Amino acid sequence: MPVAIITGASKGLGRALAEALALRGWDLVLDARTEKALTETAVAVAAYGTRVAARPGDVTDAGHRSELVAAARGLGGIDLVVSNASALGAEPLVRLAELPLDGLRRALEVNVVAALGLVQEALPLLRAAVAGAVVVVSSDAAAEAYETWGGYGASKAALDRLAAVLGVEEPGLRVWAVDPGDMATDLYAAAVPDDDGPRPDPAEVVPAFLRLLDERPASGRYGAPALPAER
Repeated sequence: MPVAIITGASKGLGRALAEALALRGWDLVLDARTEKALTETAVAVAAYGTRVAARPGDVTDAGHRSELVAAARGLGGIDLVVSNASALGAEPLVRLAELPLDGLRRALEVNVVAALGLVQEALPLLRAAVAGAVVVVSSDAAAEAYETWGGYGASKAALDRLAAVLGVEEPGLRVWAVDPGDMATDLYAAAVPDDDGPRPDPAEVVPAFLRLLDERPASGRYGAPALPAER
């Protein structure tokens, strides 16, 4: 069975992706910082009949990233890495004039440095896979200038650039930066707590990610809302 590592997998988009891949028979290594929530997710996902290794921890910790890769190796290898774990930099979001620099550093460490570190650790197994792929979860804030989204957007723009270069440097892999669009997630609620407008459930976005895995288009940046649902 193919094996995927998914960070930030205890809820939101990460959990929705885990459930969708489990339904397809994937074995999974799941990461999140909160052990209780991650364990609950792992139990729910394992009910689909897949093997699940839940590893609570912080993706900015190199030892934890090594643990994730080791768990995947124990399941047979790595076919897919999904860097979904994200940090905002400030909760709620603030204008750049008020953005704590430690918050910006945290966003860069989680969203960029840790994502690259995990890929570096996983590369030998990804290269050995028949159809190795990397997905980094981007944001429209990486491409558009939204007030108060400057720090988070800057980190996602940097992530997009890393993904683009990785796709060139690793032509045997597929490397996709995916902007999932607006979703009803705890991350968005923490970013803009006063905005209670309706937003899609993360599960509604998952078919676009599955379409990428099915059709394996060229490495690049994709907007999930613009991708047709899987056939």
